[in-house]
Amino acid sequence: MVTNTRFYRKLAVLAKLEAVYGTDPTPTGALNALMISNVTATPLDGEKVSRDVILPFFGDQGFVLAGVSTKLEFEVEIAGAGAAGDIPAYGVLLRACSMTETVVATTSVKYQPVTDQPESVCLYANMDGVNHIMLGARGTFTVDVTNKKIPKFKFTMTGLLGPVSDLARPVIDLGKWQSPVVPSKLNTPIFSLHGTTAAAVPAESLALDFGGQVEGRFLIGAESVEITDRKISGTAVLEARSLATKDWFDIAKNNIKGPLHVQHGTVAGNIVEFEAPKVQIGSPTQGNSQGVLTYSLPLTLTPDVADDELVITVR
Repeated sequence: MVTNTRFYRKLAVLAKLEAVYGTDPTPTGALNALMISNVTATPLDGEKVSRDVILPFFGDQGFVLAGVSTKLEFEVEIAGAGAAGDIPAYGVLLRACSMTETVVATTSVKYQPVTDQPESVCLYANMDGVNHIMLGARGTFTVDVTNKKIPKFKFTMTGLLGPVSDLARPVIDLGKWQSPVVPSKLNTPIFSLHGTTAAAVPAESLALDFGGQVEGRFLIGAESVEITDRKISGTAVLEARSLATKDWFDIAKNNIKGPLHVQHGTVAGNIVEFEAPKVQIGSPTQGNSQGVLTYSLPLTLTPDVADDELVITVR
């Protein structure tokens, strides 16, 4: 018996940069497939504008949708590109979150924020035979590097509603995606905050939030998704050592800024680094991890010159 039942996990997502904003560049499963997890899809989003008409009887007279858009949230494993100087498979997503991409052949690929003229991406989300196209998509992301867990980016992409149609799932090639390694003393050789390394003050986790302000603009004559601001923040959880080792309270009280540098991975082709030149520490809070006292440090990443408050290097 043939049924029309569709299944949640039979999902293929493709992403390709747009040469012209809002114009479908036709991504393919062979070249543009994403390897993602923890997916939340909002295929049709919009504001309900109530008709609110007055009639001689009670009852809701319905609404009209305004500012119709679509949203896709998902996680991507943090890993390298396979060889130093190769572009990581998730690079297209970072570029759509208002970051530039700088390639140094056989050496590294660097991503850092951009203020002017951010790029956009087209996403296909084939949900077991029904294809949803998101045009002009831009977004923001978070970073989670935690011991004993797979490190991940979480992307939240917002785009214009494109065609929705029945379409066979594409055949995808995920060969560009590398296997991640779990954060540890061996796999994460550099974890330094304000000049203090994990050798002196062991670290449990680093969380970063790119903080992009993503706004759908639905005007007469023009529709777009814009990134209108960003405020990069985060949290580092470290073991609480003596004040002689590091006085986080003095640093916070005196508004001192210092660098952050985390290198995850040790093998060329599977190394990702996060660097920030001027990080301000907020009020530390105490925690308990397996009976060990910890400090949770709020982080505010500020630029040194301009568009440099966070640099991600893949090498």
